[in-house]
Amino acid sequence: MRYMQQVQEELIENAKEELKRADHSIYVTLKYTRTVDIIKNIIKRLISASDIAILEALHYLKAKKKIKEMPPVSKRRAELVASAIPILKKDIEFYFLLREIDIAPYTKREEYRKNVALVTTVEGKTIIVDIETVRKHFERIVEFVDKIHDMVKP
Repeated sequence: MRYMQQVQEELIENAKEELKRADHSIYVTLKYTRTVDIIKNIIKRLISASDIAILEALHYLKAKKKIKEMPPVSKRRAELVASAIPILKKDIEFYFLLREIDIAPYTKREEYRKNVALVTTVEGKTIIVDIETVRKHFERIVEFVDKIHDMVKP
């Protein structure tokens, strides 16, 4: 049991480190560079923090004997968490949207200017990720990570 608690603490720390890096990218790096590459990097960090939080939830579910094993693929892990913990379903759907935005082809709009934005199409919808949108995404992932942490802490 002590080992599980140590694993969970490490996972929480790793997720928080990813969120710190994303926070710095949003409020410092993006503020001065205003490039789509930074927005793309922030999205990758948010996905990474979510992956770690999902892994933490799976460790918790396994310790509680609600699941037998953890899938090796992150998409299956997320689906398993969504089915085992229904209150996280909307957060997991948002995580899938971020993954889609990350892999979809994109164009740059107003790079090096105030209204820099990543423009992509996901499932036939045009999605524009500008500075304000990426901040909202960041806040939502912070809430998601905190929700999982609160749920699994002893």
